[in-house]
Amino acid sequence: MVVQDSADPGDAGLVLLEPFLHQVGGHLSVMKYDEDTVCKPLVSREQRFYESLPLAMKRFTPQYRGTITVHLQKDSLGHLSLVATPLREDQESFQVSAGPAVAIWQKLQQTTGGSGSAGPLAQWQHARLAHALPESPVTALLRSEFHLSTHVAFLVEDANGNQATRGSLNPWGLHCHQAHLTRLCTEYPQNKQHRFLLLENVVSQYKRPCVLDLKMGTRQHGDDASAEKKARHMTKCAQSTSACLGVRICGMQVYQTDKKHFLCKDKYYGRKLSVDGFRQALYQFLHDGTRLRTELLGPIQRQLQALLSVIRGQSSYRFYSSSLLVIYDGQEPPERAPDSPHPQEAPQPSPGSCPGGLPKVDIRMIDFAHTTYKGSWSERSTYDGPDPGYIFGLENLIQILRDIQEGQ
Repeated sequence: MVVQDSADPGDAGLVLLEPFLHQVGGHLSVMKYDEDTVCKPLVSREQRFYESLPLAMKRFTPQYRGTITVHLQKDSLGHLSLVATPLREDQESFQVSAGPAVAIWQKLQQTTGGSGSAGPLAQWQHARLAHALPESPVTALLRSEFHLSTHVAFLVEDANGNQATRGSLNPWGLHCHQAHLTRLCTEYPQNKQHRFLLLENVVSQYKRPCVLDLKMGTRQHGDDASAEKKARHMTKCAQSTSACLGVRICGMQVYQTDKKHFLCKDKYYGRKLSVDGFRQALYQFLHDGTRLRTELLGPIQRQLQALLSVIRGQSSYRFYSSSLLVIYDGQEPPERAPDSPHPQEAPQPSPGSCPGGLPKVDIRMIDFAHTTYKGSWSERSTYDGPDPGYIFGLENLIQILRDIQEGQ
């Protein structure tokens, strides 16, 4: 990570990164690059997966947009910010302008009330950083609460339905960002650069993105896992719905129209669920606080069936520890005209589209740091046929959604 001197993070070619508001799972911090793009710490194996992605899978994965270098930047007053510098070799395929950086910087200045003061995104006094590297920026970050990009509250509940915390960022995303900043500050004296993957922001088209993060498959450890890590992951799978269903909840947020906030659950909630609990959680994800969004069930099942066909055609792939996102808009489309067909009677849309006011839903696979396939780098073993654990999870997920649709 390199600390460079500059007048401010709005300089041409630099992008000041924001925490991504809608991260519901994972353990690496996802950052907002611009309205349509997010970034996450680069894992070489995941980058190679995106670069060799089979054509049939591209509709079910975020678009890969290259890599960037991320570092801490110090301005003339000693304030630090987390900024990204696009790599030259990637600029032809992904053009970067100063627009997003300038817009974010102006928003920061408006929020903090003037130039030169420390903003709420990882900016802190250099002297304080020197005295308490792991703590000061994180503490400042927590105080800010990210009141920048949303006026909608996020409310987290525990497994018993008790309200735990309330804020303007999904609590799990805040947790991941806090941990990431701590690592950056700890590594600050080591003078390291950090490379991030640039990926499509798959929720950018949604006004109130409801997101379900599902850990797929009956096995979660990669081929390169140590004996200790392998045992730990096997225990998690055995004690959760991963073993019996091939899928478990890793996080979710669902917009509650009656209370005007997002209801959030994290991976610890998902690990404790029984099979019946998993069904109830899936039902809750499709409930807006007032009614069950039954019009979503058909489109979600159709996309899952399409994904199932694609996975069945991918010989040698094993998607260990990857997740599947189910996404829809918590803000419903305008009321249908009196003579318009019922959503279940209307022509069915293609995946990801929403003609005629039909609900838009999206299914996306993410997190491929432990994915292996024939020809992947440093593979420990080669598998024949499609991923049975992933297929098992998809089949059970489709069946549970079918049961919900039939009122069981």
